[in-house]
Amino acid sequence: QVHLVESGGGSVQAGESLRLSCRAFGGTFGAYSLAWFRQAPGKEREFVAVISGSGSWTDYTPSAKGRFAISSDNTKRTMYLQMNSLSSDDTAVYYCAGRKSLAASRAPSAYDYWGQGTQVTVSS
Repeated sequence: QVHLVESGGGSVQAGESLRLSCRAFGGTFGAYSLAWFRQAPGKEREFVAVISGSGSWTDYTPSAKGRFAISSDNTKRTMYLQMNSLSSDDTAVYYCAGRKSLAASRAPSAYDYWGQGTQVTVSS
């Protein structure tokens, strides 16, 4: 069983940056792919970014490309999401998710483990 814990959310002004962290407890870090999803009020949960188990491959939703960077540190069992040039459209609860596969996926249904979420609020 894998337990995921997010941190790093907060309230910022448009144009500022935040770095989210997702610490994994249990399981073999690197044996599963990890992703970030977000959910704004009244909207469905949407894919943001994913990193393969090896860390060698990443994918982003179009609105995140060039602004967000996903990375992982096996020694710390932690995944990160560096978010730059934030806008009010990025306001949401951000969730970390893990999939029992080295292959990445954009579909929430493909993920087996979820964190509790961390709130990101961007004021314009």
